[in-house]
Amino acid sequence: QVQLVESGGGLVQAGGSLRLSCAASGRTFGSYAMGWFRQAPGKEREFVAAISWGGSNTVVADSVKGRFTISRDNAKNTVYLQMNSLKPEDTAVYYCTAGQSLRIIVTGATDYWGQGTQVTVSS
Repeated sequence: QVQLVESGGGLVQAGGSLRLSCAASGRTFGSYAMGWFRQAPGKEREFVAAISWGGSNTVVADSVKGRFTISRDNAKNTVYLQMNSLKPEDTAVYYCTAGQSLRIIVTGATDYWGQGTQVTVSS
């Protein structure tokens, strides 16, 4: 079992930055690939970024490539999403997820999800 708790969301002006954190419980955190999804009002949940269990491989959605960076610290059981150059269209609830592989994370077919943290970008 893995429990995930996101933090770091908030209100920021366009062009600003935020860093989201996802703290995981469970001694097997290091064996899971981790990822971030987001869901804007009236839209489907979409993939944002994923990172392998060891941190050496990452996948980032085209819509955020060059602006968002995913990283993890297995010693702290935490995965991060650094978001720079934020745009109003980045406004959404951001969810952390854990899965067996990068491929599973990208498809969203994962077993573990956090409750989400709101990110609002004003123009």
